[in-house]
Amino acid sequence: MSSSGTLRRSARLVRSWLGALRPPADGSPPPVVDEVTERGVSRRDIEALVGMPIGDLDLYEHALRHRSLFRGVATDGTESNERLEFLGDAVLGAVVAEIMYTRFADRAEGLLTRTRATIVNGKALAGYAEAIGLGALILMSENMDSSEGRSNQTILADAFEAIVGAVYLDLGFSAARRFVCAVLDQCVSLEEAAADKSNHKSRLLEYVQGLGLEQPVYEMLSEEGPSHDRTFTVAAVVQGERLGEGVDRSKKGAEQKAAEAALRTLRQRETAQA
Repeated sequence: MSSSGTLRRSARLVRSWLGALRPPADGSPPPVVDEVTERGVSRRDIEALVGMPIGDLDLYEHALRHRSLFRGVATDGTESNERLEFLGDAVLGAVVAEIMYTRFADRAEGLLTRTRATIVNGKALAGYAEAIGLGALILMSENMDSSEGRSNQTILADAFEAIVGAVYLDLGFSAARRFVCAVLDQCVSLEEAAADKSNHKSRLLEYVQGLGLEQPVYEMLSEEGPSHDRTFTVAAVVQGERLGEGVDRSKKGAEQKAAEAALRTLRQRETAQA
């Protein structure tokens, strides 16, 4: 930070402390000191946002600056949050990759890659930003604000990545990881996201085990057609009840379709009973 920036920050702190030391007229306890930047970004708000004490408040203000603030102004392109967004994207990708690798040791690389793609994409990031109330803090032009910029998914996603980058620069990788993990725990079921949704038999088995039911059994109902073009019909049976049927040109394919139908039946029943 430049010396002028340091002086401005020190001046803000001094003004805040002096205001806090002045005793209220009604004799009540003095207010808690809060530091606020010249653009109105509050240390208290940022610490509530990221869930931990922070160091450099100006860094987080930078992470909140949308480029619309500088439209029509001659700049070198570093005033907005785009550089922090670039950094945050890399940090976020590394954090999520590490989480996937350590939490799902039995998953293959292809599934981990697909899972990460469902967790780290523009729509998902915008959802995380909305969940933590980031939109209200973003600094943008009046025109962008009036054009529903605070609910714009691209702006929200970019700001979320910029905040991740700011946490990383200010507090380090471990803090960035804690922040990302807290947001994911609030917004995403990692186990569901990492489930192999193409393996309906495994999903059905996990589901019935969670309900305390017996393991599914697959009953062959019929085999039709010549040997080179056969059609199999299979039923998925749980606790003696046929919950779903599947038809396919392979026995395994028919079992997968039967499991998918049975899973759908069980979930519909659970929803109806809720």
